[in-house]
Amino acid sequence: MKVVLLERVENLGFMGNVVTVKRGYARNFLLPRKKALRATKENLDFFEAQKIHLETENIKKKKDAEQISHKVEKICLNLIRQAGESGHLFGSVRSTDIANALIQEGVIVHKTQVSIPEPIKGLGVHVVKLTLHPEVSVSIKINVAQTEEEAAAQWEAFLNPVKEEDKEKTEKKGAKSSKKGKAEAEAAATAEGDDLPDAPSASTDKKKDRKHPEATRTRTK
Repeated sequence: MKVVLLERVENLGFMGNVVTVKRGYARNFLLPRKKALRATKENLDFFEAQKIHLETENIKKKKDAEQISHKVEKICLNLIRQAGESGHLFGSVRSTDIANALIQEGVIVHKTQVSIPEPIKGLGVHVVKLTLHPEVSVSIKINVAQTEEEAAAQWEAFLNPVKEEDKEKTEKKGAKSSKKGKAEAEAAATAEGDDLPDAPSASTDKKKDRKHPEATRTRTK
């Protein structure tokens, strides 16, 4: 099916482009959301007549979206959810939850503007794409935690991640300290053993027995 786009559609085209799409995509997405019109002669004439007006409206909406994006990109949404010991959520975080959380922050968006490949099912900081306008999108951070304290700790770890090199250095330093401590313990144990008196040998005891007969033995007259 051929359609004329009324706005930019990602991976498809820009306003005014006539493109060929699958009928299902046009009927279920482009046409009901007023992103395109069937490319009939009447609709093409209508687009040409409304082109200046549509472009003016598009520029205004784009500027508004850019202003909102500057505000949104600084926001980190904390969503408190219950989870198991493995960090797997009892449920999930969907685009509707994120849209509602943004509305509470004063940013009016629709759930269709929140792009997540699949519902969030684990704790941690997740990066989600928010499309504010066909030509304006921004990444926002969703911090899913069980408590506000846990959310603060996760956000701190996200902002200041431990570099892999630093992690390896820390592990090597810990291993070196462990070896040093073990060596010192072995040296101390050896020194304590040297200070103890030598135990008498069995041969020495026998010699003493021969030189000193038992006291209970009587002399023969």
